[in-house]
Amino acid sequence: MPSSSSFQCHNKAWRQHHAEIRAFLKNRAGSADEADDLLQEVFLKALHQGKEFCSIENARAWLFQVARNLLVDRLRVSKEQVPLPDDLLAESPPETDPVDLLSHCLPRVLSELSAEDREAITLCDIQGMTQKAFAGHLGLSLPAAKSRVQRARLRLRTHLAEACRLTFDEEGKVCCFVPRPPLESVNPD
Repeated sequence: MPSSSSFQCHNKAWRQHHAEIRAFLKNRAGSADEADDLLQEVFLKALHQGKEFCSIENARAWLFQVARNLLVDRLRVSKEQVPLPDDLLAESPPETDPVDLLSHCLPRVLSELSAEDREAITLCDIQGMTQKAFAGHLGLSLPAAKSRVQRARLRLRTHLAEACRLTFDEEGKVCCFVPRPPLESVNPD
């Protein structure tokens, strides 16, 4: 059974994204009943993650990926020879948020961070290492490792905001930015 804090984490993510995921599933599954069955499976998979779900950086993307995988599995099991819609094979959820597109700026900005910050971001946020494993890797206490990761994330966010000239909407969300070319494309003039 999930803990109270992981239940809150699941509940928050579910409240924010379930309607959007249901619409996605209903559009592709063919019936509202089948979409609801798949939606329930997505929810159960999220619950099965337990407290690990709370450490997922982008819950929306994770939930959409699970939904896509369930649709693909359902099509395979049906044994029907039906070509998959192109959008099922896409990497990102429909209508990608501008903040998700910041990944185009990330390699350059990440290379401009200190080696310590780059290591924390790369291992924990990009490669998915848990902060507990990160602490063991560096021989640090868990609170020290968590602080290091949080500080690295803050410096990355600040540097992204400056380097990519982020613009925020009235809700404080990223609405647009200026992409930076990769290092190898920059002229040293």
